[in-house]
Amino acid sequence: MPQDNTIAVPTRLILGSSSVYRKELLSRLGLLFDTMVPDIDETPHPGETPDATALRLAREKAAAVASKAGAALVIGSDQVATLDGEQIGKPGNHANALKQLQKMRGRQVIFHTALCLWDGRKPDAARAAQMRNVQTLVTFRDLPDAELDAYLRIEQPYDCAGSAKNEGLGIAILQSIQSDDPTALTGLPLIALTDMLRQAGVAFFGQPAAQPH
Repeated sequence: MPQDNTIAVPTRLILGSSSVYRKELLSRLGLLFDTMVPDIDETPHPGETPDATALRLAREKAAAVASKAGAALVIGSDQVATLDGEQIGKPGNHANALKQLQKMRGRQVIFHTALCLWDGRKPDAARAAQMRNVQTLVTFRDLPDAELDAYLRIEQPYDCAGSAKNEGLGIAILQSIQSDDPTALTGLPLIALTDMLRQAGVAFFGQPAAQPH
């Protein structure tokens, strides 16, 4: 049963992610949810555009979890950063992160945050998935190597595409953020997600919501 100040969900809700950032963002909605880690290959396909990569991986994450979860609502999300059309992945270590920040300083980077809500109550896989790609335009400050190196040693954002955590100290190396969905850059666009959840029957304020067909 829902606890105080939580919103009833018409079926089990699962976040298909190991990201603590996405878990924190989803928690803001007051929904009861579980988490499962999808086991997929996140390597981009040859010739695949950045937005196509993000959308495919978001869908594959949701589908992988849904295949084990049955009649549940599953959230999958993925993010790809691009500069001049080139994908910028997670750096993995300090040296790679510094190279990323050096390349991006004074430049505008596009972050594609893809979202998939998979409705396991629908038998038709083609109709089960709602998809959305939210773009965020981020301009990095033109900072010297010493400041970039110092930032990385403090926050160590080696698991983040683009080597900067905008929800932390990384905001200090950014000049501007432009997006229609303010939480997209952190990894889970909540405006898009709440729209999808409403379509799946979640009533956030007790109002009638659309039911699955």
